[in-house]
Amino acid sequence: MTDRIALSLIVPVLNEEAAIGLFLDESGVVLDQALALLDDGATAEWIFVNDGSTDATEVVLRARAKADSRIKVINLSRNFGKEPALAAGLDHASGDAVIPIDVDLQDPPEVIIDMVSAWRDGAQVVNARRVDRSTDSLSKRVSSSWFYKLYNRVADQPIPENVGDFRLMDRQAVDVVRQLPEQSRFNKGLFSWVGFKVVTVDYERAARSAGTSKWRAWKLWNLALDGITASTTMPLRIWTYVGAVIATIAFLYALFVIIYTVVFGADTPGFASIIVAILGLGGLQLLSLGIMGEYVGRIATEVRGRPLYVVASKVGF
Repeated sequence: MTDRIALSLIVPVLNEEAAIGLFLDESGVVLDQALALLDDGATAEWIFVNDGSTDATEVVLRARAKADSRIKVINLSRNFGKEPALAAGLDHASGDAVIPIDVDLQDPPEVIIDMVSAWRDGAQVVNARRVDRSTDSLSKRVSSSWFYKLYNRVADQPIPENVGDFRLMDRQAVDVVRQLPEQSRFNKGLFSWVGFKVVTVDYERAARSAGTSKWRAWKLWNLALDGITASTTMPLRIWTYVGAVIATIAFLYALFVIIYTVVFGADTPGFASIIVAILGLGGLQLLSLGIMGEYVGRIATEVRGRPLYVVASKVGF
């Protein structure tokens, strides 16, 4: 086949007017080299998903799309978040292989050449693993390491450590991901869940080319909660065991009190022991209710069945 779109780059953007030009310049050179590994006539496309930017991002993207027909733009009606924005890109990508990538160049475009080479050799999913994250802050590196360890300990399907959204997925894998109906999406978990033949390439994470990160601690915390609750029910099962242990201890203690009273008589009840028991059990109950509330809230989101995103306009399609 000739004149087919072999590669689709999905690029979610939020207030990234300063980074777009640099990204297109660098990724354009790399795409030409990657396409040279494939059949004659293979082409590529950039799909920028403008996730409710308030700066001149849309203006810059429209101008670049007008100058280059390979550039396509999806403008969402508001900021929906990176996970829905990435889903919008997957829904509109037409390439035989799809590569989500950040516009800030922290994920080096030159890694795409290694990805395409592995895909050409038969891999259906090519993960890009960050072996050096020294450009990230210490708090981000530590929290990320803790999250991966916790997630992989409790999740039904583990995810590879230090692998973000930056990866290549064959069309078959993309079509499976698009069929998944989750509203509270954790794309790293979904990408790992689909399976297929996986190959990993390593790279060193670069410094941001322009702009500032849009990920704040609260957003990262919510993403972590979405990831864990979407991937396992273990936190709910844990409280079944905790409840059973506490009930057993309470039964044994009640049996001890009865025997002690029969043998030695009743003592004056101690205020401290009562208040400790009440506060301890009350705290456990509130914590367990909070965990159940996280799941119930996500059930409510799924039941509503609202679309993941709303497209305001498209350019280049």
